[in-house]
This record gives sequence, C-alpha cells and structure tokens, in this order.
Amino acid sequence: MKAFGFLSFGHYGSGSAPGEYGAKEALQQAVEIGVGADEIGVNGAYFRVHHFAEQAASPMPLLAAIAAKTSRIEVGTGVIDMRYENPLYLAEESAALDLLSDQRVALGISRGSPEPADRGWEAFGYSDSDDAKAANMARAKFAQFLSAIKGEELVPADPTQFGPGKKLRVEPHSPGLQQRVWWGAGTAATAEWAAAQGVNMMSSTLLTEATGASFGALQRDQIDRYRAAWKDAGHDWTPRVSVSRSIFPITTNLDDLYFGRRSGGEGDQIGIIDGTRSTFGKTYAGEPDELIEALKADPAVEAADTVLLTIPSQLGVDYNLHILESFASYVAPALGWQPNTSGPVTGSAV
Repeated sequence: MKAFGFLSFGHYGSGSAPGEYGAKEALQQAVEIGVGADEIGVNGAYFRVHHFAEQAASPMPLLAAIAAKTSRIEVGTGVIDMRYENPLYLAEESAALDLLSDQRVALGISRGSPEPADRGWEAFGYSDSDDAKAANMARAKFAQFLSAIKGEELVPADPTQFGPGKKLRVEPHSPGLQQRVWWGAGTAATAEWAAAQGVNMMSSTLLTEATGASFGALQRDQIDRYRAAWKDAGHDWTPRVSVSRSIFPITTNLDDLYFGRRSGGEGDQIGIIDGTRSTFGKTYAGEPDELIEALKADPAVEAADTVLLTIPSQLGVDYNLHILESFASYVAPALGWQPNTSGPVTGSAV
C-alpha cells in the first residue's frame, strides 16, 4: 500500500429532524472533510455516485469545490454509473475539472451497482432494451468516453467553416487524463477486461463472486489477473489498483462505543446482489497494532497501491477527520504509506 484515500457515500436525510443533515449540509461537510484530509496528508477524496437516492449524485460540482480549496489531494469517484451518463459531456466536464485541479482527478467509472429506480437510466434518456442491467450500454458509452478524453477526433466539422473532411475532438482536452481513469471491477473477468481497455482498476467492498475463498483472496486473484492481462496487452505505462475497506482504528472511548463491538466475530459475508451470489468484505475495527497485523495479512491490501477507507459521513466532519488522522498516524505508516506531500501516487510494477 502506497496511498490511502477516503470513500464517502454522501448519505443525508430530509434535514427536518433534530441533528439530521440535509443535502446542503452533507455537501458542505464533504468539502470540509476533503480540505481536512488534504492537510493530514491523505492521498485521495472519492465519492460514490447514486441516483434517485438521498446521497451523493452529481459529483463534478463537489469535486471542483474540494479541488479549489486544496493543493495535493486527488479528487475522484468510486464509481460513476456510466448507464446514466452522456459520454461526451462527461468527457468535457472531466477534462475541465482536471485542468482546474492541476491534473488531480481520479475518476472511477463502471456499470454501477443496483439503483433504487427500476431502469432509472431510461428516465435520464438512455435505453438498452436488450440488457436488463444495461451493462453493454455502459461499456459502449465508456469506450466513447475514453476516445473523447484521449483527444481523438470524433465528429465531422461543419464543411462551410472548415472545408471538407475535417473532424473535431471534444474540448477542453487534458493530456494524460486517460491514465487517471479507473474501471470498477466486481469480478476477475471484468478486471481482465479493464486491463484490456488500458485503464486503472478499482475494486470495491463487494465482489459478485462467491467461491468459498476469503474476500481478500478473491480480490487478490482479481488483482493478479488484472496485472497479467495488462502485461499481455502491452500498454506502455504502469497502472494503479485500489481496494476499498471499512477500517476503524480504536484509539478513544468514542471509537470503542461506535465500532468496538465490531472488532471480534465479524468475517466476510455472502449475499445476493443484482441476482448474483456475492462476497462482501468484513469491517476491520481494533486497536492500531491489531489492525496493522490484520491488514498486513490481507492479500489484496498487500497487493494494491491504494486503499480507500469507507467513512461514516453521517457522523460529521470532526469525527471523520479523527478516523483519517488515526489511520494516518498509527496504522498507515506500517503498511508503506507515502503521504500526499511525497507527490502523486504511482502504480506498482506489473
């Protein structure tokens, strides 16, 4: 592990009950957490994207606000549901954000997890009648997005302005942005597909596979197969791999109250998601020395260059920064962490 960031789901409520955050407060607090994390040395601020739900949705304004108030931390997503996106407009927004942030964007994109709305992407104006999960549509749109951010000329120019045969690329263009795009892979096969596309791989706290192996072992197999496929594809740069974990160092009585009971007896869980038997990663909660040993024994954490800590954003700015600072102070250095003052994160050799 070279780097760690936080991953927020951005949950909020109506704001009407005492002590309940609404959307405005949730967004403002997300910015504050991002600013505080940058000062701690955290390498990345990432946000889940969901639609028709009381949680983070349209990420670009939030990422831009964090980038404007920070100087080192990556700003990104984990993940954008491509089924809901216009690929060329997303390319425009992504490039503009990347230029404004001095190339600190790290966009996780995928087909997305199950959403509250039934085929909600159709309400956004997109349809894929041949695929109930719209996975094919997501991948086709992702290919167009990649072409756009690479600066490829995609559309015919108006011949009255440019003459015959001229084609145009999407503007603005941010060189190198394609090397900071990730695909969220839920299976080993998808990891191999991501490698073939020439993008980084982001693996979440669940996998849509259940073989009886531990979550860490499944994810390590995914990482190994991704890197082997990357090498076979012959790409000329070194990719990055991230994994997400729920990790809570217990250093205060309040930590023990919130998470101490989770420190024993919890393991991986098997459940059904999107009609598929899936494996969910366990929560790591304990004193720092215990966490260091447990995380060193996690084969996926050992292999990944970046670990994303899922944070309980509903508990407010101060407590979430306490979690990040505790991990940075007492756990991360023993795992090989390099704070954001060391420069941009690089991938591990393939």
